[in-house]
Amino acid sequence: MQAFLKGPSSISTKPPSTKDRGTAATAGGSGEGKRVRAIPWVEKYRPKCMDEVAFQEEVVAVLKKTLQGADLPNLLFYGPPGTGKTSTILAAARELFGPELFRQRVLELNASDERGIQVIREKVKSFAQLTVSGSRSDGRPCPPFKIIILDEADSMTSAAQAALRRTMERESKTTRFCLICNYISRIIEPITSRCSKFRFKPLSDKIQQQRLLDIAEKENVTVSSEAVSYLVHASEGDLRKAITLLQSATRLTGGKEVTEKVVTEIAGIVPQGILDGLLTACQSGSFEKLEAATKNLINEGYAATQFINQLHDTIIERKDLSDKQKSVIAEKLADTDKCLADGSDEFLQLISLCAVVMQQLIQNN
Repeated sequence: MQAFLKGPSSISTKPPSTKDRGTAATAGGSGEGKRVRAIPWVEKYRPKCMDEVAFQEEVVAVLKKTLQGADLPNLLFYGPPGTGKTSTILAAARELFGPELFRQRVLELNASDERGIQVIREKVKSFAQLTVSGSRSDGRPCPPFKIIILDEADSMTSAAQAALRRTMERESKTTRFCLICNYISRIIEPITSRCSKFRFKPLSDKIQQQRLLDIAEKENVTVSSEAVSYLVHASEGDLRKAITLLQSATRLTGGKEVTEKVVTEIAGIVPQGILDGLLTACQSGSFEKLEAATKNLINEGYAATQFINQLHDTIIERKDLSDKQKSVIAEKLADTDKCLADGSDEFLQLISLCAVVMQQLIQNN
C-alpha cells in the first residue's frame, strides 16, 4: 500500500520541457515521418502533362495547339470509362495555368455534386462571371479565360443542360466549358452543337500492358505475363479498372507474385469451370441439375451481371448453335439484364435464362 501511495511521487506530473518535447517528437517522428502517405495508384500515376496521355492523338494534338497560343473551343469528350477523358483536360489545364492559377481558373463538378438547374444557375454561373486576373510566376503566357469541367455530364437533367446552354453563350469571352460523358446521346443537341466533340477510343491491349508493366516496375511488384494479359482482358479497355485491380491483387498477395488466379479472384470473374458446369447442366435436360448449378453460382457470390456478360461471349463463340438459336438466347440475355437492373431476384432470373439456353441446346440433341 505504501509503495502504491509513493508511486506518484516518482512519476513527474510536470509538463515536459520544450527540449524534451522536441526529443520525443524526433524519436516518434523518425519512423512516422518517413512513412509515405498511401494513395491509390490511379491517382498516383494519372497523367500530369499532355505528353503522358496515351492513345488519344487527335485530342492531344488540338490541346497542344491551345498550349502554343491558339484559342480553346468548348469541348465535349465522350467515350468508354477509363480511357483518359478527365485526365486529359486536367493535364491540359495544369499546363495552361500552372500550379498557382490552377485552383483559381478551374471549376470541376462531377456526379457526386448536385447538378440540377439550381447549381447551374448559381455555382456555375457565378464562377463563369468572375473576371480573369493574375499571371504565371514563370513568365509564360496565361490564356484570358477560365475552364469549367462538368464530369459525367450525361447524368445532368435536361433542364440543367438547357440552363447551361445560355450560360455558355453569355460567358464565352471569359469561360470555356469541357463536358465529359460516356453516352453522347444523353446530351441535348443545342449543347453538342456548341462544342468540339472528341471521341475517346478504348485503349489498345498493347498500351494497357505497357502501362501496367511500368507501374509494376515502379512499385516493385512481380507480376506474370499471363496475369497482365488477364488484367487487360478483364478491364475491357478501361485502364483505370486495370490499375485498380493490379493494386488490389498486390495487396492480396502481400508482396508475392501476382498470378492469373489472383486476378480472377479480385476481378470477380466467374471461373470457366463453373460456366462450363452450368452449360453442361443445360445440355443434360435435367432441371434439377440446372437448379443445383445455378444455386452453386449464387452461393459462391458471383455477380449475375458478370455471369451474363461471360455467357454472352461463350454463346456467341459456340459452333453448335445456329444464328437463330443465338439470337433467341441473346434476346433473353437482354431481358434478364434489364430485369436485374430493375432489382429482380438473381436466382429467378438466372433460372429463367438458363431454361431458355437449355431449350436451345436440347434442340441440337
